[in-house]
Amino acid sequence: MIRTGTKFRIASLTAAAVLLVSACSGSTGSSPAASSAASAAASAAAGGSSAATNTINIGIGGPFTGTSALTGTEMKNAANMAFDAINWQVGNYKINPVYVDDQADPAKGTAALEQAIVGQKIIAGILNWNSSVSVAEMEITAKYQIPWFFGMGAATTVNQKFASDPAKYGYWTSKGWPDPAKLTTAYVTAINDAIAAGTYKPASKQVAIYGEDTDWGRTFGAGLKQDFTSTGWTIVSEDYFPLTQTDFSALMSRYKSENVPVIAGTSTAAASITAFIKAEADAGIKSLTVADGLGWFGDWYKMTGSASDYVLDSVPGFATAKAKAFEQAYQAKYGADPSAAAAGLSYDWTNFFIKIMQQTLADQGSITSATLYKEAQDKLWTGQLTYTNGIIMSSYDFNKDSIPDPVVGKGHYIFPVTQYHSGQRTVVWPADQASGQLQAMP
Repeated sequence: MIRTGTKFRIASLTAAAVLLVSACSGSTGSSPAASSAASAAASAAAGGSSAATNTINIGIGGPFTGTSALTGTEMKNAANMAFDAINWQVGNYKINPVYVDDQADPAKGTAALEQAIVGQKIIAGILNWNSSVSVAEMEITAKYQIPWFFGMGAATTVNQKFASDPAKYGYWTSKGWPDPAKLTTAYVTAINDAIAAGTYKPASKQVAIYGEDTDWGRTFGAGLKQDFTSTGWTIVSEDYFPLTQTDFSALMSRYKSENVPVIAGTSTAAASITAFIKAEADAGIKSLTVADGLGWFGDWYKMTGSASDYVLDSVPGFATAKAKAFEQAYQAKYGADPSAAAAGLSYDWTNFFIKIMQQTLADQGSITSATLYKEAQDKLWTGQLTYTNGIIMSSYDFNKDSIPDPVVGKGHYIFPVTQYHSGQRTVVWPADQASGQLQAMP
């Protein structure tokens, strides 16, 4: 529930201001010059006397309109909150945001990015959401040699393009979401562990795979297929549909006739994934359903209601006091519930980028496309520059073996598997984080 009292709003925003300013400093050791740059930024954020003598344009990417607009809006709002906390200033550089609306469409995304580079002279950029957009925009960042940080497009196709010519495509410096094949294992392990423990007893080891017909959806489906088949499951069917699809009646009729114990897949569009879940309930399907990404939208339960009960998802939450302070500040500022996956991660990645700018200024004396890219190569890719003051993950870090992905694993970038009940999340895997057991739909 969103609390709207004036006193609560003021208290939340005041507490958040303290939180957000402290979050930008990071935790890696730094030189005296780095401390000076960070101090200048903090002084500016607190209304100090440090004056900006340069203005730099920074791109903030995402689907701010179109099929994934709910997600894009959360990303933009969270990024703004991180920059607000430093008064949009690093050292003597004033930051001017340029919002690059890709509309979840590769052609529209590349056009918007090229206009931002050529017309608005951005020197770097952060964030985006869709994998197909990432793959397309990598051509633009390479063409103009503009470094882009922490794009959320996760599909294997992004990694493959990066690896095909790192000298060219390295300007897409880093991903904010790892290859989905590194994350699908969590679902399959959670289900198999529940079978081994005797808490879940499917009639057979058969699964139907579904997903949006995009690089993300197909990569995620391929990961699920590999993980299920390698542990003795049989894939009964594999279906991909347009990102805009909301009528799933025919598919549900087939699923009901197949009567498979598990249905697993993903979609990044709120209207599509929530329609899928509701169509399952309307068809009376009792399968255990993996709906990766359902919880990426702050209003997901309002859109699904009880149809989401017993669904499995792998999403972070606002678990710590610092994370809950951000959640309350977001609610007070924007009058909506944020998701940890879109807003929370975007907030952390933006703060990491702020740290990169601060460190670039300290190490190289200026913030330009060239100096930011060099900092990425010298310190981000080698694991020397990390961010451990976030609200979602314990640590955000990269190394020569992970790039362009962040390091994945316990203590780094990892999502627990949760099961939904009446709009609430119950962590069911891994065991050391679990607050309940995986349950089959009655």
